[in-house]
Amino acid sequence: MAPSQKSHLIGLTANHFRHPLDKQATQTLKQLPGLDVAIRSLLGPMGEQFFYLENIASSVLVGPNQLPDLYQSLCEACRVLDLEVPQLYIKQHPMPNAYTFAMRGKQPFIVVHTSLIELLNPAEVQAVIGHELGHLKCDHGVYLTLANLLTLATSQLPFGNVLMQNWQSQIMEWVRCAEFTCDRAALLATQDARTVASVLMKLSGGSPTLSPLLNLDAFIDQARSYDAISESDMGEMLKKIKTDELSHPVPVLRAREIDRWASTPEYQALLGSRPFAGTESNDAERGWRNW
Repeated sequence: MAPSQKSHLIGLTANHFRHPLDKQATQTLKQLPGLDVAIRSLLGPMGEQFFYLENIASSVLVGPNQLPDLYQSLCEACRVLDLEVPQLYIKQHPMPNAYTFAMRGKQPFIVVHTSLIELLNPAEVQAVIGHELGHLKCDHGVYLTLANLLTLATSQLPFGNVLMQNWQSQIMEWVRCAEFTCDRAALLATQDARTVASVLMKLSGGSPTLSPLLNLDAFIDQARSYDAISESDMGEMLKKIKTDELSHPVPVLRAREIDRWASTPEYQALLGSRPFAGTESNDAERGWRNW
């Protein structure tokens, strides 16, 4: 879809596209005792400056005069999602990845690894950017910061090991649910479900050489085999054990989920809506999360 044909979702809020599992898990997470104390300890001024300086010193800031096509892709995604434009950095790294970071009201930034750029086409890169913007739109950062620094935090906070045991499973469950929401943001940014699914396919088994040869329809069909495992109690148990180890839902499940949402009246209504009424408050403290 050409940029001029995309629906710009003026007044869009997180609750317009937030996944139901994300809503439920967020409510559970807010009830964890001691979470606010941990967040305040993690998001101190020194940590804030450390991550910002580390990034700005070793990455390339995208802008009108630096990789302008990529900058325009970022700006378009922000217009579609009704967000202010964050900083976008490209970082030399052999592992395909992207993440978003912001703390205590400071300007957020997105980092995309060079190996991810090399793996994807421009529309797929915009899907990644849209996914990261979803974390900002939904104020996921507070809890994502805790998830990423959980090990460090528990070594420095009073009673850290006890907190670790109480928080870890619930936080990681929330993280997996939040990813479904941000995949929806990627879909809204690109307005093409196959583009989002293609990103997931290439992250699963792609390379600059193999990616052009991959079959997206065959990849989406894999989800049927994954679903079939749940037909037995043993299979369902094994899926749960495996999932509990992960920070993200398995890629075939994410691809199937976004394909389903793209065909719902809810999604179609978002694209055809007039400007949305009302806004959501933004959390002053945000964090980062990997794609």
